[in-house]
Amino acid sequence: MALSPLKRPRAVIFGCAGLELTPSEDRFFQTVNPVGFILFKRNCQTPDQVRQLVAALRACVRRPDAPVLIDQEGGRVQRLGPPQWPALPAGAVFAECAARHGMETATSAARLHGRLLAADLAPLGITVDCAPVLDVLRPETHDVIGDRAFGETPEMVARLGRAVGEGLLDGGVLPVIKHIPGHGRASVDSHKELPEIDAATAELAASDFVPFQALSDLPWAMTAHVVYRSIDAQAPASTSRKVIRKIVRGVIGFGGLLISDDIGMQALSGSMEERARACLATGCDIVLHCSGDLAEMQEVNEGLKPLRQIAESWLEKSDALRLARQLTGPVDVAALCAERDQLLAGATS
Repeated sequence: MALSPLKRPRAVIFGCAGLELTPSEDRFFQTVNPVGFILFKRNCQTPDQVRQLVAALRACVRRPDAPVLIDQEGGRVQRLGPPQWPALPAGAVFAECAARHGMETATSAARLHGRLLAADLAPLGITVDCAPVLDVLRPETHDVIGDRAFGETPEMVARLGRAVGEGLLDGGVLPVIKHIPGHGRASVDSHKELPEIDAATAELAASDFVPFQALSDLPWAMTAHVVYRSIDAQAPASTSRKVIRKIVRGVIGFGGLLISDDIGMQALSGSMEERARACLATGCDIVLHCSGDLAEMQEVNEGLKPLRQIAESWLEKSDALRLARQLTGPVDVAALCAERDQLLAGATS
């Protein structure tokens, strides 16, 4: 990945406010040189408009391969949706398929799901999808996760999550495993308040960490804004040196690019500068800030550092993986949809 001729990228991924860049945003991004960008529904109206916005964002930082992210899981979390883009199933649909028709059928359907996600994203220039969710569904799981989860057992979550990730890579889009090391035991919404989990570390290791361990070879991961009391009672994972270094990098063994969840979420406290500084100081490689509010982004910038050399290496390796794994040739989206739907219905022949 070629760096800006002016300076190293700052360790942040920013959103923007609307369907096209404002002059103020353009100037700010040129000055700050963020690693990349993330899109939301507010930024997506038509395919041509999204392609133009993606090109404009990359032009700001003079890097035609700067990563552009989106949350495109299917179900409730789908930034590209009807009428311009198809409605897609939530993670729970694949868990139901596994229960009714067997794991092999469900994993085949999940891989096609990932391939179809990529078929929507890659033609727009979007290169990173914040999926799959690897949180294990439990009775106390808050609805913010809910039907986004791939099941109630870590083994099912790992297999279906792996299938989606592989399907995304088949389509030339990088997956992001989330929310490491596990959001499933959280009974409150981290967008609104700070979840705290009391389970013992051994209990977490036997369940919540398992899907992340199984997929620790994938190139990107996103942290959870969740306190794990048995590991660090003072700070959520995103700002906890103990959680990131001992659990994420140690027990789980994740060796790729680690980004925070959105630091604008109310689970975190302090100013935007303090939040950004804390995430980077305790082990996140890149801070994620999503609102597109320019005043907030300016404050975030005060807490940023240049991208670390090792993170730059992981970024380069991830993009090389994306290009190497991408299947060539035309994509028959209608045929893939039909095959996925047949599998979900239990028709395997």
